[in-house]
Amino acid sequence: MTQSRLLALGLVAPALALVAALFLYPLGFSLVAAFTKDGALSLAHFGKAFELYSVDIVYTLFIVLLSGVLTALAAIAIAGTLTLGETPWAVAVLKALYRWPLFIPFIVAGQCMRTFLAKNGLMNNSFVAMGIIEPLQATSLLDWRGIVITFVWKQAPFVTLLLAGAMASLDRSTIEAGRNLGAGRLRVLFEIVLPQVMPTLLVALVLSFVTTMSVLSVPMMVAGSQPTMMTVDMAFRINAYGDYPVANALGVISYAITGLAAWFYLRQSIRREVAA
Repeated sequence: MTQSRLLALGLVAPALALVAALFLYPLGFSLVAAFTKDGALSLAHFGKAFELYSVDIVYTLFIVLLSGVLTALAAIAIAGTLTLGETPWAVAVLKALYRWPLFIPFIVAGQCMRTFLAKNGLMNNSFVAMGIIEPLQATSLLDWRGIVITFVWKQAPFVTLLLAGAMASLDRSTIEAGRNLGAGRLRVLFEIVLPQVMPTLLVALVLSFVTTMSVLSVPMMVAGSQPTMMTVDMAFRINAYGDYPVANALGVISYAITGLAAWFYLRQSIRREVAA
């Protein structure tokens, strides 16, 4: 019994060591540096962070929440089409195409959007060529709108993949019963299918929320002007001033925001289990 426990511990030891070295130690260092000044407990770094970057904190929340809502709508539309679609070739094409952004890193997505959303980028040039807009009407979307578009384009396939899998595992008899009673596809989707897969959707959105909170390349490459996201502020404090304490304070604030999202999901899950 002892040998089996030692063997099991030896198997998981490398993974535990990586978690400790790459997550627990940086987390502990960030907390200590954020809450201490000159060796004593202090909230001075948080005060400075809020004084300098309160607008950016609100801006970050706005970007991430708006991206999450639009990602959820896109994922519901795509997953609903894959599950309830009645045109085989359209479903097959959509199934083959929607996953592609999953394999593109954020830094590549940011660079692509710089050329796609620019005033003279591919999107506006295509609209001009099709006669939809005049050349003088072309505008750049390299601002908060570009960040949101990039996040939604990048995260929607991930959320869709989880959501479509949950929809595919449902009992088709409930769907067929709704259709036989005269319900349209939209009504079946929102009144029968979506309530059953809501836990999966919430999990996917929480994971997407955490991911978009941590991205640095997209806000730097797509919209470099003020206001900007907290990740850019943290990088600026370190690279420009070597100010790790304030950067760590911003990191702790981002931990708290993501922790709040996780708490909300757990609270909803517990309420649902109690009600069941």
